[in-house]
Amino acid sequence: MRLSPLLFGFALSAASMGTSLAAGKTTAPEPIVTPVMTKALEDHPGKEVTILTVEYPPGGADPVHRHDAHGFVYVLEGSIVMGVEGGPEVTLKPGEAFHEGPRDLHTVGRNASNTKPAKFVVFLLKDVGKPPVLPPK
Repeated sequence: MRLSPLLFGFALSAASMGTSLAAGKTTAPEPIVTPVMTKALEDHPGKEVTILTVEYPPGGADPVHRHDAHGFVYVLEGSIVMGVEGGPEVTLKPGEAFHEGPRDLHTVGRNASNTKPAKFVVFLLKDVGKPPVLPPK
């Protein structure tokens, strides 16, 4: 199952709105998520890889979420801050990478700059048809 850019954006926006309203905070600029491809892995039945690009505008951030997937982030431009529940926040620059596992809660995902954009690629190894972004449990 492919998730259209419109549906992915809606899912991310809905998660962001719910998180912001629950926390009583104003929202940071939303990321721009562009699906690149999804490919079933024939030699690993039931698994697929989804590749996305994500652009954080200056001051942009993700809401708290999860993937139920192995997620690999590779920074292309700018600087981002990533973290999962129970782990340290890390600041990544171009050429650096980050991993989160299927049981991780992605608690921090934001642009490290309030003046410059940031862009990265996300590779998700997940169950076929499972949405790439899920709300926190």
